[in-house]
Amino acid sequence: MANKIEHRRLADLTPDTRNANKGSERGSAMIEKSLRNYGAGRSILIDKNGKIIAGNKTSENAGAIGMEEVIVVQTDGTKLVAVQRMDLDLDTDKAAKELAIADNRAGQVSLSWDVDVVKELSGEIDLAQFWTGDELEKLFKVDDDSAPSSGFLDQQEDLSYRVVVECLSEQHQAELLLKLEGDGLKCQPLIS
Repeated sequence: MANKIEHRRLADLTPDTRNANKGSERGSAMIEKSLRNYGAGRSILIDKNGKIIAGNKTSENAGAIGMEEVIVVQTDGTKLVAVQRMDLDLDTDKAAKELAIADNRAGQVSLSWDVDVVKELSGEIDLAQFWTGDELEKLFKVDDDSAPSSGFLDQQEDLSYRVVVECLSEQHQAELLLKLEGDGLKCQPLIS
């Protein structure tokens, strides 16, 4: 298949209504800030009908800041598609270094599994290729507050003493995490 390049309107793409990543307010803010400060750093993935497979949060935030056009590279998946930013030099540009961190950190902070969608997808695909049995059990386990497991206890099982603090907002949570980590405590945000 010869690769074909098209220009389309971002609004013509269709978000994945069953996206298993609910995202987070903080992650959305980080993605938007990254797009505003550094521009687009990676591609999104769409199917043959223009439905977004990967990059739903990026697409959503790009539209929110007024990015209206998308360059579509048609491929069959046998070749990697690279986005080359001719305005950036990773060796010399502070913005390139910041974009490398922003891209990874925004993706990490924005990840919040929609347990209902993951459960629904488990009837259609083999989730064992993405999670171990124990990880799926903990993901699907619902605690007394009817909130899905965040993975917090999985990652912090070495802690003998734990305190859960309910914050007023994601901003409050972020500020409190910084303060507690500054005091030398191990912290992990709990997403409900």
